[in-house]
Amino acid sequence: MSEFQLSLLAIGLVVVVGVYLYGFWQQWRFRRSLGDAFRQSSSDPAIQAVPAAAQPAAAGDPLEEPLSSGSISPPAGDVCGLLNDATDYVVTMLLKTPITPAVLETLWQRRFDFGKTVLACGLNNHSGLWERLIPESEQTYRAFRIGLQLVDRTGSVSEMRLTGFRDLLGDIAGQLQVEVKLPPVEEAIKRAQELDRFCADVDQMIGINLLAGGDRKLFGTEVSNAAGRLGMDLQSDGAFHLLEENGETLFSLGASDGSPFQHHTLNQSRVDSLTLLLDIPRVDDPVRRFEQMVALAQELAKTLRASMVDDQRVALSEGAIAQIRAQVAATEALMLAGHITPGSAQALRLFS
Repeated sequence: MSEFQLSLLAIGLVVVVGVYLYGFWQQWRFRRSLGDAFRQSSSDPAIQAVPAAAQPAAAGDPLEEPLSSGSISPPAGDVCGLLNDATDYVVTMLLKTPITPAVLETLWQRRFDFGKTVLACGLNNHSGLWERLIPESEQTYRAFRIGLQLVDRTGSVSEMRLTGFRDLLGDIAGQLQVEVKLPPVEEAIKRAQELDRFCADVDQMIGINLLAGGDRKLFGTEVSNAAGRLGMDLQSDGAFHLLEENGETLFSLGASDGSPFQHHTLNQSRVDSLTLLLDIPRVDDPVRRFEQMVALAQELAKTLRASMVDDQRVALSEGAIAQIRAQVAATEALMLAGHITPGSAQALRLFS
C-alpha cells in the first residue's frame, strides 16, 4: 500500500473515530432513557389499575409478568417478545374471565388510523403462552398486551395519534370493566423522540457503484444475466435482490440513477452504472456482510467489465474499502450499544 493510500486510510480512521465518539455520547443519553423505560413499574401512580382479576396468578405465572423488558432484541421468532416499553406504547389488560379477540372489534377497525404498526398479543387461556391475536379466532385469552410502535423510518409517532390510541384502548377497557395499565403519553413521546434520534444516527446504507467503461452502456439483459448467476432476482421495486433464508434482502442491485428494471423491457434498458447496496441496520453481522458485498461487487465488475467506484466515480482503492469497513463496524457497535441487534426482528421493525 502506498504512502498516499496510508494517509487516506489514516484520515478516514480519524473521521470514523470522531463519528463513533459523538455517536457513543448519543447512545449514552439513549441508554439512560431506555433504563428509565425499563424501570417503569405498575406502582406508577400515572398507571390506571384496579384490584387483580378473578383468576389469581401463581408464582412465575406469565400473567404476573407478561413480558420481560431486559433487552430490546427478543428471542428469534418470539413475535410477542417484540412488545417492549422502549420501542412501543404498550397497554396491558387483565381480564376477569377468558374472552376472544372479538371484544377488540373497535381496535381492529381502527388499527390503521395511528400511523404506526399495532401489535396485539394475548395470554392463551389453555396453553398459558403469549401469542399474536387473530381477530377472527375463537381462542380465549385471560390477558391482552397491545402495543403501538413508537418509531419507524418515517419518524416517531405523533402525540395526537398516540393519545387517540390510548383513549381507544381505555374506552375498550372501560366497556369490558377490566383492569388496564395505560402508561403516560408524555413519557412515551419523549422515549419516541430519543429512539428516533438514535435510529437516525445509525440508519446507514453502504453503496458500491459499478461503472461501465468509456461510452459503453450496460444492457438490462446483460445485468439480469450477471445478477442471476449470483442468485439475485428482479423484484417489484425494479432492483435485483439477493435474499436471506428468511426472505429479507441481503443486498440489492439497481441502476445508479434510480430508474427501475422491468422484466418486459430488459432488452431495451441501458444504464451506464449500477449501485450495489447494503442496508446496515437490516442485516445480521454487518461487517461480515460487507465483506461478502465487496466479493459480490468484484464478481459483478469482472462479469460486466465494469469498474468499482465511489459516488464521485473514483476507483475504490483498498484503503477506501478499509475505511468503509471501519464505518460499518462503528455503526454496528453503536447499534449493539443501544441494545438493538442489526438484522434482528426488532431492527427490521424500526428500520422499515
